[in-house]
Order: sequence, then structure tokens, then C-alpha cells
Amino acid sequence: MIRRSGVVMGSAFLGGGLLGFVPGVVRNGMYLGIFMVNTPHNILHIVSGAVFLIAAAIGPGLTRLWFQVFGLFYAAMAAVGFQVGTGVICGLISNNTFDSWGHAGLAAIMLLIGFGTRKRAAAG
Repeated sequence: MIRRSGVVMGSAFLGGGLLGFVPGVVRNGMYLGIFMVNTPHNILHIVSGAVFLIAAAIGPGLTRLWFQVFGLFYAAMAAVGFQVGTGVICGLISNNTFDSWGHAGLAAIMLLIGFGTRKRAAAG
């Protein structure tokens, strides 16, 4: 189950990051007219998706760990994003309030999966 969740999350991140480079999906730095994106932001999503897919291919324990680690990372990104508002996080990642709420929602999902899945269940 957790491996399948990793494949779903990885595919979503990978697809979303790739779509960030498609004209029409992104106009004037706005993904679907809602989220602020730039090249580093898109690359972060692509790399994140690839790591999710690799972790899921290796095994459930690594997938669970990646959900935990990346959930904490995204929670931090959301917190910093709320402080930054519309601007740039860490001098690289474009951000607006919708991005911050999106990151907070993703963090909550990843943390629930990562910490809500018992170690034994993840291994089996």
C-alpha cells in the first residue's frame, strides 16, 4: 500500500513539475493562473517525484522514510512560505500564498502517510 502511495505521489510530483515547463499551463510565471512557479520550483518537484518513484521501487521501508522526511521538508517550506508571502524562498523558489497552502496540504498528506503507516505494515 505505501509503495503504491509513493508511486502515486511520485507521479503527481513528476508530472506537475514537467507541466511547469509547458507554455499555456504556465503563463507569466503562474501555474494554472494560481501558483507562482519558476525553473528551480519545477525542478524541485521533478526531483522529488523521481525520488518518490525510486524509493517505491526499492521498497516500502524507504518509501515510508521518504514520506516522513519529505513531509517534514514540505512543512518547513510551507512555514517559510507563509513568512515570505509573495516572493522567493531561500533565494530560489518562487512562492505565493496558494503555494504555501499547497505545500502545507502536501506536508500533511505526506506526514500522515509516513507516520501513520505502521512500520510492520509498511514492510509487508
